[in-house]
Amino acid sequence: MILSSLRRPTAGVCGIIAAMAWLVLISLLHGFLNTEKTSGDKVLMGYMPVITNLAAPLVDAATRGSDVYFEALKFGSFSEMAEAFKAGHIQAAFIIAPLSIILHQQGVPLKVVYVGNRHESTFVIRGELQCNSPAGLAGKKVAVPLRHSGHFLAIKRCIRQYHIDPDRIDIVEIPPPDMPAALAAGFIDGYFVGEPFASVTLKTGLSRKLLDVEEIWPRFMCNILIVQEQMIQSHPVRVQKLVSAAVRSGFWARDHVEEAVDLACRYWAQDRGVAEFAFSNPPGRIQFDLYVPRLEEFEELLGEMRDAGLVHGDVDLARMLEDRFARAVRIEKVDRFERILEP
Repeated sequence: MILSSLRRPTAGVCGIIAAMAWLVLISLLHGFLNTEKTSGDKVLMGYMPVITNLAAPLVDAATRGSDVYFEALKFGSFSEMAEAFKAGHIQAAFIIAPLSIILHQQGVPLKVVYVGNRHESTFVIRGELQCNSPAGLAGKKVAVPLRHSGHFLAIKRCIRQYHIDPDRIDIVEIPPPDMPAALAAGFIDGYFVGEPFASVTLKTGLSRKLLDVEEIWPRFMCNILIVQEQMIQSHPVRVQKLVSAAVRSGFWARDHVEEAVDLACRYWAQDRGVAEFAFSNPPGRIQFDLYVPRLEEFEELLGEMRDAGLVHGDVDLARMLEDRFARAVRIEKVDRFERILEP
């Protein structure tokens, strides 16, 4: 019989087989335990440490230990964040608004689902500079975070409104964290940026305020939240949870400024006094309730970008906006941090 002709494996062979089976089991368990946490129930969000993106650290803190963890990854520049999003390394990004239009025009599959906190950008100049209005910027060098930023476009508005020769203002790009040092070194005469980076030099007296962005651009959109289009198709409930938490974190922060500052500074690695200064000068300046992406506002932004020569050709803005998640958020007082995660 065939069965009787088969040789039984030796003890050594059995030991080898058992060891191999154990290694396979350990490898499978290791892979399961790691991939479950990093891909199945974690969403990576890129952000810069600015007040318009306050939702990023708050949502990170609120969702630790939750069924889906939205992890906030801090970037040093918006350009780096854009590249990470394009490559699919992050699934969501709190990114500067004009850059979202550029990415969309490049064919990156994204959706704008939320608008960050508004009225949080400030134009500061060197304290000793003899300049009391934007008209005095002729012959000066000023910095913006990026050419594809609302701050660059806001300076272009200043140039038009104050009838300044555009060739007489030198606009340079500097990542927000490096702006205070550039001003201190005398490399620039001023900078236009989201808080708290303006307050870094305002608080020490190195700079003084030239204007708040809302003086020349009411309801100015600084940063918005984009998500990979595939995530909306595959995990719409997850996207809703992210947007709801982002919106509700703003409602909570509005009424709990000190607690919000404490939490944010742990993520930002920012001096608490600077952050407090940014939130309170003047009190109540920051708006947390204008979070729904609106086509007319993006059309206005696109018009400014065309005037500045940043965009050419057709742009289907309606295709990149998805407002249903923001509109679905229940508007109410959020009295406890834990309630940020309520639908």
